[in-house]
Parts: sequence; C-alpha cells; structure tokens
Amino acid sequence: MPATTLDTTTALVLIDLQKGIAAALPGTPVPSAEVVERGARLAAAFRARGLPVVLVNVTGGAPGRTQTARPAGSPPADWAELVPELGRQPGDILVTKQQWGAFHGTNLDLELRRRGVTQVVLAGIATSIGVESTARAAYEHGYHVTLATDAMTDLDSDAHRNSLEKIFPRLGETDTTEAILELLA
Repeated sequence: MPATTLDTTTALVLIDLQKGIAAALPGTPVPSAEVVERGARLAAAFRARGLPVVLVNVTGGAPGRTQTARPAGSPPADWAELVPELGRQPGDILVTKQQWGAFHGTNLDLELRRRGVTQVVLAGIATSIGVESTARAAYEHGYHVTLATDAMTDLDSDAHRNSLEKIFPRLGETDTTEAILELLA
C-alpha cells in the first residue's frame, strides 16, 4: 500500500548505515551506495522540517547459538561508525544496538515517546534483518510504520523481496523515497 500520510510527529529511523555494513557490502537488489544517498536525502528533509532523525548502528550480536557461522575475529575499529554521507547533526538521536532490531535493549521507544512521535519512517540495511526486526517492533509498540522501499537493501534478494511483498504490508505502508519526500512537503 502506498504511503498515504505522515503524522505531524513522524521520525526517520535509519538502520545500520555504518562503515562496516553500508560501506563494506554491495547490497542486493539496491546498491548500498544508493541506500545511503536516499537515506541522507530523507535525513536532510526531516531535519529541515524539525522532525526527529534516529541513526542506528550495531556494535554486537545476540549471544544465542545459530546454524550460520558468525564472523571470526574482531571488526575494524571504525566498523560501527556511521557513514559520513548521513551528515550526522547534534540534534540527531543515536541508538546503538546489540541485536537485529533497534527497539530491543535500547532507549529508542523512550526517545520517540518523549518527542511525541506517533509514526516512523524506516530505511537501512539489511531489509530482512535490521529493518524488518525494527518494523515489527515499531508496529508492536503502536507506531504507524512507513517503509522507504528503495532506501533499503539486503544480502539476499529473495529475503529482501519476501520482506517487501509478504511482511511489510502487514506492518505498515510502503513507498519510495520520492513519494515520502513529497508527503513531507
């Protein structure tokens, strides 16, 4: 369903647009560089209208056992640093997470509620991991959810498509960066 409206208290949440992810992974089907560029455009537009911008990075992972092997060794020192293209501003909210989703174990819900936020626009990497987990939690917390579908990408195009076609329509509205920018105007 295309995005129909943005509440007057909508926040932008950009997920894992950090050097170790956005700058290191090519992204599929949308190149990571395009996701960063669109995320930066959304952030600039939200800031220009005095709306909250949340920049989420990840510095760890949940401790449970998985079948998929985790990377060995330590990541580079700048792995969790946000990509500079986002133009982080002093008024931006920084959320550092240890799990896939940006709500679990963080102060994100508190930061949004303090500002009266009723809707979130989500974008980032990876669609089927960090973005989907955050969208599910946002929906469960009672926020209206809008997903900028061309401002997200994945490591797996089938997983990306599944999120866009099967999961996101159950959690909120989806649309392009341009359409969301038009709603902000």
